[in-house]
Amino acid sequence: MRRRGRVWARGAAAVACCLAVLTGCGGGLSPAVPDGDAVAADGRTAPPAPSRAVISALPADGAQDVKPEGAVRVGVAQGRLVSVRLADAKGTEVPGTIGPDGAGWAPDGPLPLGTAFTLDSVAEDDRGQKAVQHSAFTTAAREHTFVAFFTPEDGSTVGVGMPVSLRFSRPIADRAAVEKAVQVVADPPVPVAAHWFGGQRLDFRPQRYWAAGTRVTVALRLKDVQGAPGEFGTQSRDLRFTVGRAQVSTVDLDAHTLTVRAGQGGRVVRVLKVSGGSPDHSTYRGVMVVSEKYRETRMNSQTVGMGDEYDIQDVPHAMRLTASGTFVHGNYWADPQVFGAANTSHGCIGLADAKGGASKDSPAGWLFEHTIPGDVLEVKASSGDLVPPQNGLNGWNVPWEQWVAGSALRRAPSAGASGPPSGPAVP
Repeated sequence: MRRRGRVWARGAAAVACCLAVLTGCGGGLSPAVPDGDAVAADGRTAPPAPSRAVISALPADGAQDVKPEGAVRVGVAQGRLVSVRLADAKGTEVPGTIGPDGAGWAPDGPLPLGTAFTLDSVAEDDRGQKAVQHSAFTTAAREHTFVAFFTPEDGSTVGVGMPVSLRFSRPIADRAAVEKAVQVVADPPVPVAAHWFGGQRLDFRPQRYWAAGTRVTVALRLKDVQGAPGEFGTQSRDLRFTVGRAQVSTVDLDAHTLTVRAGQGGRVVRVLKVSGGSPDHSTYRGVMVVSEKYRETRMNSQTVGMGDEYDIQDVPHAMRLTASGTFVHGNYWADPQVFGAANTSHGCIGLADAKGGASKDSPAGWLFEHTIPGDVLEVKASSGDLVPPQNGLNGWNVPWEQWVAGSALRRAPSAGASGPPSGPAVP
C-alpha cells in the first residue's frame, strides 16, 4: 500500500502495507488484524494477537524544523517501554531516560540544530508481546541558513542502484548556484548528472547502474552559497561511499516470483515465491531501490490513508521501496499457499516468513540478509502504475535525456564528475 505524491527524504516514515490473506473465513475480526487472518482454510490456528501496547511519539514522523528543546518525547499506553533509541545519521545516539513507570521517555538535553534523527521505540504489554515504532524528523537549521541532508551515509557500502540524494532544509531559489557547489566524482570514471525534484531535493546518478566496486566522492561546497534571498549554506565537506557487489533482482507479479540476480552477468542466485498487490491495490511497476531495512516494524493502514483496515505491530524483515509505503517484507500470518499463486496485498511485495524477524532461513529472512540499501528490484506486471521517480530513490525510471534536462546548469555531464568543486573542504 502506498500514498501517492509524497517526496522521499532520508529517514522518511516507516509507513507500510500488509498482505491481505486468502482464506475460507471472513467477518468478526478485530480491525487490527488484516481481513481473513483469523483461521486459514485448512483450519490453521490464528497467529498471536497483536500487542496491546500503543506507542506514541512526538514529533510527527517526517517532521521538519523541529525545535531543539521540549519537542521530542515517547509515551506508551497499556504497556511499558523497553528501549528507545534516538540517533543521528551517523548512528550517534542521543542520551535519554525512560521514566520509572516505563510510560514515557525524553532526551536528557537539547538536540543539535540542522540534524536528521531517527527515533526507534520498543514496548511490551502485560503478555510480553512487543510493539515497535519507527519515526524520523529533522531539527531546525539556524536562522537564515540551509543545510543538505544526504543519502547515502558517509562511509557506507551500497548497492548498484543507490543515487546521491540531497534534501535541503530550506527551499532553494537559485538552483544553479547550489548545484554548482556540489560535485559527484566516480572512480572508475563515469558520467554523473544532476536532476532537481522540486526546490528541496537534488539527486545525482550515472546513466546506468554503478559498476560494482565503484568509489564515489561527494564534495559539498555549500558554505556561504546563497540558495535563496538571505539564506546561505553552511556545509563544506567531502562524503564518500563504495558500491558493493552487484545485485539486481526482478519481480514478475504475473508469475508471482522474485528472482535474485548477482554479478555483471546477472547470475540467478535464487527464485522466491511472492504475493504482490491485489487488483484494487496494485503494486507499482518499474525500477525500485531499497532505501531502508527494518528487522521488525509497525505497519498501520491509517498512515497511508486506508482507515482501520489493519495495524500489524511486528512486521518482519521489511525493506522500503518507496516513501509512500511500498515495502518488500515478510509475512507470518498468511496462508503459505498464497505465495507464488496470487496477488492479494495492499501494494507491498510479501514473502513467507516467521514471526519475530529472527529467522534467516525463511524466504523473507534470506532476502533480508542478502540485501543492502541501494539494491535494485525491477518490478514487472501486466497492470499497475509506474512508480513516480521522486517517490523513494527511484530516479532510474526517468530516461537519461530527461534526467540531464532536469539539471539547473543545463549541460551534459563529463566523465567521472557532475561539475567543478568550489573550494577546499573545511574540517
